[in-house]
Amino acid sequence: MAAAKLKSEELSRRDQLRSEKPYVYKKIVKFEEKFKRGESIAIIQFQYNYNCNFRCRHCSVKGFQGKKAARSFTIADVKKLFAQADALGLARVTITGGEPLVFKDFDALVKAIGPKKFYINCDTNGWFLDEKRARHLKSIGVDRIQLSLDSLNPAEHDAFRRAPGSFARAIKAVDAARGAGLKIFIQTVVTKQRLHSREFIRFLKYFNGKGIGVFVTYAKPVGAWENDFSGLVDKKDMRYMKRLEKKHQVFTHLTPAYGLEMGCIAVKGMFSVTQYGDVLPCPYIHVSIGNVFKESLKKIIRRGLKIKYFGEQVDTCLIAQDRDFINKYIAGRVYNKPLPVPCAEVFKAEDRTRKPFQHKA
Repeated sequence: MAAAKLKSEELSRRDQLRSEKPYVYKKIVKFEEKFKRGESIAIIQFQYNYNCNFRCRHCSVKGFQGKKAARSFTIADVKKLFAQADALGLARVTITGGEPLVFKDFDALVKAIGPKKFYINCDTNGWFLDEKRARHLKSIGVDRIQLSLDSLNPAEHDAFRRAPGSFARAIKAVDAARGAGLKIFIQTVVTKQRLHSREFIRFLKYFNGKGIGVFVTYAKPVGAWENDFSGLVDKKDMRYMKRLEKKHQVFTHLTPAYGLEMGCIAVKGMFSVTQYGDVLPCPYIHVSIGNVFKESLKKIIRRGLKIKYFGEQVDTCLIAQDRDFINKYIAGRVYNKPLPVPCAEVFKAEDRTRKPFQHKA
């Protein structure tokens, strides 16, 4: 990949990765050629377990929780999944849930994934991330913390997360992660209304002032927000976000990375694996394109890329902004059904791709 396409910050991160995780580095430098061949370079968003100590107002996995009878991942299953992912050249994983830091087998989970073979992110609400835990996470191979925080107003954040005291503990978790040498960014949920608020700009300036980037998750009409379209952004809002990206250290899944402009990254740049083995095109499109307990990850990814919305270039977030997509496929074919809905029930023959996605320089 030509160095001119990469920002200086990304080149610096690569140099550090080459030193700390040379095997992962070798996979990442092949991303552009893989992408040009029409292959997935996805982050695996691994919803290993849905246990959680919070009951957030926007929880996107509400419909997946409580399925005690279904087969769930064992540590042996994790090893098998990530051996397949490694063979496919995938290099990044985000451990999520639920709340990962309540998992009793978290250390075994990280070991099974393989810290030398993958760049490991860990989602957390910060409740259990103190200095001792942060140092431990660093020692077992976790690379980065993705910490959820949704307002600089403690009362607003605590109410949104339905967890009194969660703001204070999240702020302490930021310092704990940085003190342990863990990389960190802030994840924050943004509705149309919050995007244009003064609070959001203060939020960006506060964390950027600490040298911390902010990742924006747009409101989605799924999970606890099913049927709620009031906070969805439109294309004008997304253009405004692009302007903010030029002024602040803020990004979304649509932000170009690795010198690549992928647009919607579902399947090609990210997919989710549920506690029950189903592979979702992204965390918010609750459609199963296959189950890793029944068939290979390679076959499942190929199936996903044959669906035009995931196998072609789409320059928006389908599940956050595209009301036609939401109305037809999500409200029309996913709502009020057991989750996840098999892809054959949602995407029909006319939804198959006719042209593979293309790299945009």
